[in-house]
Amino acid sequence: MGRELGRLAAVGWRVLHGIEKGNGGDIDHLLIGPGGVFCINTKNHQGASVWVGDSMAKINGGKPRPYAAASQSEADFVRRVLGRHCAFDVPVEPVIVFVGITSLDRAATQYTVRVYQEREVAALGPLTGKLTPEQVEHVYSVARHRRVWLRV
Repeated sequence: MGRELGRLAAVGWRVLHGIEKGNGGDIDHLLIGPGGVFCINTKNHQGASVWVGDSMAKINGGKPRPYAAASQSEADFVRRVLGRHCAFDVPVEPVIVFVGITSLDRAATQYTVRVYQEREVAALGPLTGKLTPEQVEHVYSVARHRRVWLRV
């Protein structure tokens, strides 16, 4: 996943990995660039078939898991934290990336969270129009300071 995200640096994106939160959890990855901030939650389900709906996901047809709802909540947390330290609106979108799966089926109504397989993350690269290069650097400088995530 880190390698896939690292490829976006050539087109103006910054990446942070494994950001510890004050509650003991962590943010898997933050992708910061011209298209905004993407809070990326990775899920490793080797060889599985995945279905994603509005708030839940099913792995191999099993019990519903709240992946989409949790990703939305995490993006809201990131938006609040960054908003306290930036003098401008910081657009943050939730993303779930499934790693090692064999198939991914997205419900037609699922629009609140971007859902990808690891090889599809490059689709975020061309996105623009949300942050200027100066804003990207400011958000990145704020986000990489551990203390902003721990004081919640």
